[in-house]
Amino acid sequence: MRMFVFSMRTFDELPCFEKYCPKYGIEYDYTTETPCMDNLDLAKGYDVVNVITTVFDQPMLKKLHDMGVKCIATRTIGYDHIDVDYAKSLGMGVIHISYSPNSVADYAIMMMLMGLRRMPHIMERASIQDYTLKGKIGRELPDCTVGVIGTGRIGRTVIRHLSGFGCKMLAYDLYENEEVKQYAEYTDLDTLLKNSDVITLHAPATDDNYHMIDAAAIEKMKQDVVIINCARGALMDTDALIDGIESGKVGFAGLDVVEHESGLYYFNRMGEPLHNPKLAILRSYSNVLVSPHTAFYTEEAVANMAENSIIGAMKYMNGEDTPYLV
Repeated sequence: MRMFVFSMRTFDELPCFEKYCPKYGIEYDYTTETPCMDNLDLAKGYDVVNVITTVFDQPMLKKLHDMGVKCIATRTIGYDHIDVDYAKSLGMGVIHISYSPNSVADYAIMMMLMGLRRMPHIMERASIQDYTLKGKIGRELPDCTVGVIGTGRIGRTVIRHLSGFGCKMLAYDLYENEEVKQYAEYTDLDTLLKNSDVITLHAPATDDNYHMIDAAAIEKMKQDVVIINCARGALMDTDALIDGIESGKVGFAGLDVVEHESGLYYFNRMGEPLHNPKLAILRSYSNVLVSPHTAFYTEEAVANMAENSIIGAMKYMNGEDTPYLV
């Protein structure tokens, strides 16, 4: 099997591909460039194209198909950046991956703690040598109810790790999990929204849950609620979130993802206009912490992403069953 890798990060991903491609007998080449119509020809003669979060629309997929590419492997859990239905109509396979759930789970818990203890505000004031206490009092996690929306691998890990803090936990998912029931109580979504001091999102982005956190949802939440999103930006209506922050309903928002982040994150945009005014508004609040989609970013996760994208594509090309096939 021959694989061409786009958007290769030579400082962390390349050593993983250098290790795993020979292990599995994969011939590969790469570019650090982001895939676009102008450079897709680099993948000519390859069976598999390996990508990250770049949008793959119908013209790009058609060009890859016409070049003989049979499979697209994305080094991400989410695959909403790929027109999967169109790829399938062309007979192309789409592979996504899984990686250590600890990375995102621990990051989400870190954001919860930072929000409850008002850490962004404390650090901001300390940077100008304001060491007073007024306005910096926090809350303790064991006294809070945490609502977890989505109990897949990451959501389950959040719940398991939170169990050591002694907080009450509520969970919502269309498919209940027996392990989760050891630590949390499953409820309907409205009950979770109304009774949680902290709400953390761990659901995939689908048509059905687009903007599941909208103005109506925020209205149901507790005053001074902490909202964490380390999943997908499309789960939250940014306008509604901004209104909730400005009204005081939302006490803290920890956002590792935002709407319309494609083309921004993973690039150096220093000195450039971002063309995302809502992101600029969010970053201006002292009770909002925005990070550039880095919750996943650990040594273990990067290695998992590289290896599992190779394994998934290899099994697909060999006609074998793989849990990574979309």
